[in-house]
Amino acid sequence: MIVGVPTEVKPDEYRVGMRPVGAEMLVQRGHDVIVQSGAGVGSGFDDSEYQAAGATIIDTADEVWARAEMIVKVKEPQPDEIRMIREDQIVFTFFHFAASKDLTVGCLDSKCVSVAYETLTDDHGHLPLLTPMSEIAGKLSIQEGAKYLERPQGGRGVLLGGTPGVEPGHVLVIGGGVVGTCAASVAAGMGAKVVMMDINIDRLRELDEFMPKNVTTIYSDPQAIREHLRWADLVVGAVLVPGAKAPHLIARDDLQHMKPGSIIVDVAIDQGGCVETAKVTTHSNPIYTVDDVVHYCVGNMPGAVARTATQALTNATAPWMLKLADLGPDELAARDHHFANAINTNRGLLTNKPVADAHDLSFEPLGA
Repeated sequence: MIVGVPTEVKPDEYRVGMRPVGAEMLVQRGHDVIVQSGAGVGSGFDDSEYQAAGATIIDTADEVWARAEMIVKVKEPQPDEIRMIREDQIVFTFFHFAASKDLTVGCLDSKCVSVAYETLTDDHGHLPLLTPMSEIAGKLSIQEGAKYLERPQGGRGVLLGGTPGVEPGHVLVIGGGVVGTCAASVAAGMGAKVVMMDINIDRLRELDEFMPKNVTTIYSDPQAIREHLRWADLVVGAVLVPGAKAPHLIARDDLQHMKPGSIIVDVAIDQGGCVETAKVTTHSNPIYTVDDVVHYCVGNMPGAVARTATQALTNATAPWMLKLADLGPDELAARDHHFANAINTNRGLLTNKPVADAHDLSFEPLGA
């Protein structure tokens, strides 16, 4: 199989879908790897490293997309990339289809096979290709939130850890999954007072067992959210409904009860956001203010730490990339139902029900 790695074109995206070692492993198994020149530079991998691994360097994205039978990326295809997708071409990347009907329809019209990192499952009910990026985004949510709480950045001027004689900052984390757990751990480590919310009582019990004493767990309902929004200096939206559009848990009217200069970091923005006033921002222009509340809604947060993020992502994706190149999507899906869950569009058919529900489109189960 010819496997292509284009340079990411989403604004401020510095990750790359494959490290040189991934190219080496593919080549050893008899596959051809073509890499767009400069694709790995943002993550610290030069063209020469890919060449030494056996890959061929290609000058343009158009040629990579035209020649490759499988494309390995990081972020969802952008409009200029969608037009280059070919029928039967395999695209292996994050898609987050529920956040964009245009992307969904574009991939359906192309009749490609869309294999989404974020919906591949495992025997434990986890999302193993999404998890490493969720861990990084959760940790970054506190790092970025702490920065924008600084007064010169438009925040309240609160130090999350406080100082002797002064109360620490208050952090509200909505969602007790991977993102929320990592966010709360970092905030607690900085010395903040942290409240974690979730609707899963069993998960709250687990969190109570291992979280430090400055983390309190609260069952999430609209009243509890409103009460703690008044208390919080920094709010992290860490809600995930796998494959589906995130629910709006913070309404526009709720902002009037928040402290002026408080911060919302909506990590769920790549699935549409869990805050009604959230809109996607970039690392170059990451924040905006609504009703005196600063919003940070960068859609590719791990791209800021591209070296770490690329290594973490490709550690998880490489084994599946190798299986996919060896077997093709149909055979691999027939052998492994967890991989089958990752196929969101299949040659013009929409095979992911939450995405179909999000956009009111027809759903066709894989293999039906």
